[in-house]
Amino acid sequence: MTATGTAAPPTLSTTRRIAGTGLATASGVAVAVQSRINGELGVRLADGIAAAVVSFGVGLLVLLVLVPTTPGGRRGLVALRAALRDGSLRPWQCLGGVCGAFLVATQGLTIGTLGVAVFTVAVVAGQSGSSLLVDRAGIGPTGRQPVTPNRLVGAVLTVVAVLLAVRDRLGDPGALALALLPLAAGVGIAWQQAVNGRVRGAAGSAMTATLVNFTVGTVALLATFAVEVAVRGRPAGSFPAEPWLYVGGPIGIVFIALAAAIVRFTGVLLLGLATIAGQVVGAVLLDVLLPTAASHPTPTTLLGAGLTLVAVLVAALGPPPRRVTRAAPPPSP
Repeated sequence: MTATGTAAPPTLSTTRRIAGTGLATASGVAVAVQSRINGELGVRLADGIAAAVVSFGVGLLVLLVLVPTTPGGRRGLVALRAALRDGSLRPWQCLGGVCGAFLVATQGLTIGTLGVAVFTVAVVAGQSGSSLLVDRAGIGPTGRQPVTPNRLVGAVLTVVAVLLAVRDRLGDPGALALALLPLAAGVGIAWQQAVNGRVRGAAGSAMTATLVNFTVGTVALLATFAVEVAVRGRPAGSFPAEPWLYVGGPIGIVFIALAAAIVRFTGVLLLGLATIAGQVVGAVLLDVLLPTAASHPTPTTLLGAGLTLVAVLVAALGPPPRRVTRAAPPPSP
């Protein structure tokens, strides 16, 4: 406490921030693997929304068994109900899963026209810019954080890196109007990570926060799938026999739980940048080691992947962002 009655703003631990960045990057690699799995499942089912319902549904089933049967999960559910009852957690802060569902929906609506390259650029641009605003507004569990030069440079470098990585695969400029949908989905990802962190803080359990996310996302996807079936009919594909095509949901559990657990150490922006770096690097590794008919990594792709790591380091190694706190009222005379 200073002489004027103002509490000194706490800073985020640099060690925890770096460790959280490493975990977020690793989870991004896992997301790239999940994307490949769910993409193949979508091809087999001939319906991307149906594949997303299966992925979310399997993850939800795992969590419905895991969370209530573990002491931490049960305590988290009790704490979550108490937080909702006393108003310390608002119901709207539990809706992060809708953003995941919206992202999957935009994949089915736009990737056929835009291609994966433009889709990825739009999502990254939306996520990077929104993460700065989400941190500045204090929506996440770290509270309000200023837009420091390192964080701003890191966000800009990330967008440049992804543009460089996919430069040779940009689609028809006439189709870029559709990119507004994945751009909005990228904005939603930053908000999702922030509110999931809030749920984790209220529940005291990352797995409980993940259960909330998967429940909300599954309900949203089921509603979307019901509309799709009513309009277009049932999917033409059939369920594949290979078990590995159904592990996308469990991978998502790991990703969401990690994000909810570490966002309080990294902030939303750094978490997003590290995840993006992991996704880009993971996608390049998959294209090189396990290529498909659409895989054609180029030197610029590899350069862009490396630049994403530089962007994360710039944002992570700068001065720790201070949480913005309000000054205490002056003492009464």
